[in-house]
Amino acid sequence: MAESRVEYKKKNKRKWPYWVGGILLFLLLLGGGYAWYVWDKIHDTVDTMHEPLDRDKDPERQKEIQDIFSEKKSINVLLLGVDERDGDKGRSDTMILMSLNPNTNSMKMLSIPRDTYVNIPGRNMDKINHAYAFGGVELSVQTVEEAFDIPVHFYGKVNMEGFELGVDSLGGVTVNNNRDFTQDGIHFEEGDIHLNGKEALAYIRMRKGDPRGDMGRNERQRAVITAAMNEAASFSSITKVGEILDILGNNVNTDLQMKNTQNLFSNYLGTRANIETMEISGSGQILGGIWYYIVPESEFTRISTEINNHMEAR
Repeated sequence: MAESRVEYKKKNKRKWPYWVGGILLFLLLLGGGYAWYVWDKIHDTVDTMHEPLDRDKDPERQKEIQDIFSEKKSINVLLLGVDERDGDKGRSDTMILMSLNPNTNSMKMLSIPRDTYVNIPGRNMDKINHAYAFGGVELSVQTVEEAFDIPVHFYGKVNMEGFELGVDSLGGVTVNNNRDFTQDGIHFEEGDIHLNGKEALAYIRMRKGDPRGDMGRNERQRAVITAAMNEAASFSSITKVGEILDILGNNVNTDLQMKNTQNLFSNYLGTRANIETMEISGSGQILGGIWYYIVPESEFTRISTEINNHMEAR
């Protein structure tokens, strides 16, 4: 005898939780598999990127870092944008110091003009970006720590070609441009503009056509980096995680280990919500036929005090 319509509905009504449960289980397994893939990929990428400094061999240094993350203290990160070519050690084309305070969910971002006249340990007074040419990341970190009297806990070195690829992988970035100009054959209009990797690189390199020189250039660098951080945190970027991780692995070096990278994402990601930019006041001066950016000692002290106060804020 054929089932009545009522009996059929009752039977299938009892079945629907199993259908939904099966679909949910499938999605969880799929999500778990994808999460495993991402986790495994991140491990490989961080291992490739990891390039410790000589100071990282010191057990006291390792204990200090463990204490910082376990107590959720503020950290300072030196970001170096390096333009390296075959046969040339290169110079740090971009130097940005970021101070992250997880207790106030805030970040200070300081662009350091590359011509800043400072003492480079073992090399006397010179342009700060020459520290990289003389002694790589190690000497760059030492120079910044000494000049501003603040600790640099970690560094990130980005090859500028990788910067271009990274912006492309994010689908580009949108910034607000306050000056109409042309750089490397690319015209940038005033207002909100969307930049691909090549355009973003040209955008942050322009300085000769800017009345503010390096200061205007540094402002554009901070704007692009902030936009890239926000874009990387969006859902659309996560769908291309494999491509982005490949680019990072091939073009970025850092002394962050995997466990510290986990802590950084878990406890410090919120600092990008409140970013305050800083500038160094100084003046151009020619010494021995070479142009330098001369910063008074009082300005170094001001920067040091502001960053230290930010680190200690609760």
